[in-house]
Parts: sequence; structure tokens; C-alpha cells
Amino acid sequence: MKINYIFLLLALVAEIVGTVGGFGSSVFFVPIGNFYFDFYSVLGMTAIFHLSSNLSKIWLFKKGLDKKLLLYIGLPSVVFVVLGGFMSKWVNSGALEIVLGVFLVAFSLLFLIKSEIIVLPNKRNAMIGGTLSGFSAGLLGTGGAIRGLTMAAFNLEKNAFIATSAFIDFLIDFSRTFVYYENGYIGKQELTYLPFLLVIGLVGTYLGKRILFHIPQEKFRNLSLLFILLIGLATIAKLAFDHWGQLSS
Repeated sequence: MKINYIFLLLALVAEIVGTVGGFGSSVFFVPIGNFYFDFYSVLGMTAIFHLSSNLSKIWLFKKGLDKKLLLYIGLPSVVFVVLGGFMSKWVNSGALEIVLGVFLVAFSLLFLIKSEIIVLPNKRNAMIGGTLSGFSAGLLGTGGAIRGLTMAAFNLEKNAFIATSAFIDFLIDFSRTFVYYENGYIGKQELTYLPFLLVIGLVGTYLGKRILFHIPQEKFRNLSLLFILLIGLATIAKLAFDHWGQLSS
């Protein structure tokens, strides 16, 4: 099977930007992958990719893991990622791509325009954030943006933030990998890319950590939001062109 090296290069960029921006790589990796593969294959690849990516983050940012947030956000995330993963099998992939594109555009615009929006740091909001991020991760392939917003309310030190988020993400990915495999999303094509994605997860996380020392996280957060907006618009445009092409033919 021929390997698409441009896709792998973009996956590396997604991992670096996701690490530094604090939103996780899936918010970039999923829509980028949709330009090269079908939506369900991208879901399978995302779960595989994130397992190595998050193990790297846990190892590189291991100091300061917040055990309370791990429980309050992580537990509902795992439960609802399984539910979202099973539901993805019964929803049309085109509809899921539309929802993903709209979500990315709406999320990025909201926080670019209303940067002062905050989530109150309490147990209830942590569990709601975990529920929404887990369900979104299972259904759409990405939930890190919602979890990042929730965790930002607790004003964690930078390394502790990334380590806790990565541990929660690892639990999410470990759970949904079994669901996606059962759904048939992980096959020969996805496994062919497995060794490349494992290496990219390690290298991208390491490079992202190095960049974090030189760029203020808040400035990079706004740049990440702009990237998310552009990717969301590109996702919607691609779907519109595909639909137009089908009508023309």
C-alpha cells in the first residue's frame, strides 16, 4: 500500500501545534485526515495516533499530574467516548463531517471574539466538560478543545495541564480504540500507517515541548484558534465542492 508522505508531514505539524496550543492534535489531525481518507478511517487512525502521542506527553510532562481532575473529567470522558464511538457507526459520515466543520468554525470564532469567556472551576463543570469532550471524541474524533477549555478554568501550571490532559486523553483513546476496531474502522490501511504515526507522535510531542519554552502559550493559543478556524472552513468548503460535483455529474 502506497504511503502518503504529505499526510504524514501534516500529521507531524498537527502534533506540534496541538501540543503547544493546548488543544490536542486531533482538532487538527481529524479534518486534515479527511482530505486524504474516508471519515471512519480517520477516526481509527486518530485513536492509534493519539495513544502514542499521549504516552509521549505523559512521559515528557510527567510532573504535577492533577488526580482530582483526572477523576472528575477522565471518568465521564471514558464512559461517553464509548457511547459516542458506538453512535458513530449509525450516523452518516457526511453528516458527521458537516458537524465537525461547523463545530471547529463555531468554537474558534467564539474564543477569538470572546477571549474572556471562562468556565467556573468546580466539580460539576469538570464532569460536564468531561462528558462533552468524551462524547465528541467518540463521535467526531476530537474532543480536546472542549477538555482544554474546561481544564483552563483550574489555572494549572503548564506542565501539569499537559500531563493531566494527556492522561485523560490516553484513557479516552484506549477505550475508543476497541470500539472503533469493533466498528471496522481499524483495518489494513490504518495499521500500515501505525509505525509512522507512532514515531510522529513521539517526535511531534518532543518538538512541541521545546517550542513551549520560547513562545508564550496565550499568543500561540490565538494562533491555534486561527488555524482551527481555517481548517473548519476548509472542511465545509470541501464538503460543498464534493456535493456540487455529485449534483453536476
